[in-house]
Amino acid sequence: MFSQKQSFIKGAVIISLGGFISKILGAVYRIPLTNFLGGEGMGIYQMVYPLYCILLTVSASGIPTGIARLISSGSAGAERRAFTLYGAIGVIGTILMYMFSAPLAAVQGEGAIRLCCMLLCPSVFFVSVLSIVRGYFQGRGNMYPTAVTEVCEQLVKVAFGCAFAYIFRSNMPLAVASTLLAVTISEVIATAIALLWYLKNRSRRPLYKTPSVPYSAIVKYTVPLTLTAIALPVSQLVESIVAVRLLKAMGENATALYGVFSGCAVTIINLPVSVTYGLAAASVPQISPLAERGDIDGAKRKAYKALLLTFAISLPAAIALFAFAPLAVRLIFSSLKGGERETLIDLVRIMAVNAVTLSLVQTSSACLTSLGRPIKSTVTQWVSAALRVALTAVLIKCTNLSIAGAAISANCSYLVAALINFWYISREKSNGSTLNENNADRLGRLRRRADGAG
Repeated sequence: MFSQKQSFIKGAVIISLGGFISKILGAVYRIPLTNFLGGEGMGIYQMVYPLYCILLTVSASGIPTGIARLISSGSAGAERRAFTLYGAIGVIGTILMYMFSAPLAAVQGEGAIRLCCMLLCPSVFFVSVLSIVRGYFQGRGNMYPTAVTEVCEQLVKVAFGCAFAYIFRSNMPLAVASTLLAVTISEVIATAIALLWYLKNRSRRPLYKTPSVPYSAIVKYTVPLTLTAIALPVSQLVESIVAVRLLKAMGENATALYGVFSGCAVTIINLPVSVTYGLAAASVPQISPLAERGDIDGAKRKAYKALLLTFAISLPAAIALFAFAPLAVRLIFSSLKGGERETLIDLVRIMAVNAVTLSLVQTSSACLTSLGRPIKSTVTQWVSAALRVALTAVLIKCTNLSIAGAAISANCSYLVAALINFWYISREKSNGSTLNENNADRLGRLRRRADGAG
């Protein structure tokens, strides 16, 4: 059962269910975490993540979709090359995070960040390996390993994180750092499960020697996807520095406000987005073979179907987030009181539209990669990232919106990204007409030669 290939809908349901359970666990995890760490501790927790996400993006983020694209297009053995290439990059990422721990703490003005980075950095390597295995199985149309390992990650993180935060609750910096150690432990265990699954189910090597997949083929898809994915954490890192410094200059409790925005509001918004992730992942093995054969019209029909399903799922979720924001805040972040709770409710309502736009960006980026156009999604993400940081700075500095300015800038950037991706997909041209014209020309030449010979 767990080694079988699934249909598009079944695969999407499996990986969406795994992602949703994972996000629910992550959201529930925030309840005790916020109780133990408070707004300031959550702020420190979130200030560490942008650097981690940048290094994680370089070493892992482009791998699942890129490897899935190669495997589904018939490039057997791509994952073995990827283990060598991205395993080395993962090691470098771990070392870099360790080295940057002290400078980041100095720049952000928070000494606790150094220990947090040091305890979190080993997970960069393990996630890179885990991502290769996930991409291998996604390319073969089997979404179970991705779903199962995502849930395992969260279960381990929640168990160890809650235990550590409770044990060290009297020492806030140590409590925050220990919860990040729980992330590393979760990645180690999830990677071990994934590798055992891979070793049991990997394709047998043929008796005859087959050409190795060149590193250039892997780089062709994974590097643009990496550059695409890195735009978000880079913008978040710059945004965290800009927003916190501007809010501090205005005399506000900057760290706590940013913690409520990034650690709480974004967590709630990402719950429905995680459901639609399955559609993005499942669309790759459906669209890629068609694009590889030159059937761009057929590939675009599959892409439009995935986008329509994404919209149909995310729109009701956005409406529910707006309508039931107070209930969601009360259930997930019950420890927040007074002004912080009201701020979070306002932020969730402002950002509810992101449940639609971010979901569509996610699916459309996967569709562009499947169509063989990963560079286009890279351009989209960097344009929207630059817009997000610039708007955040302007809205916080030049208005009285405070942290709500960051929420509005996120709305604008995701909407722009979705529109650009739609435009790119709609402009993809089918090769069918060109092939027919070439065949007609060839037949015409043959007829002329036959007439001349006659």
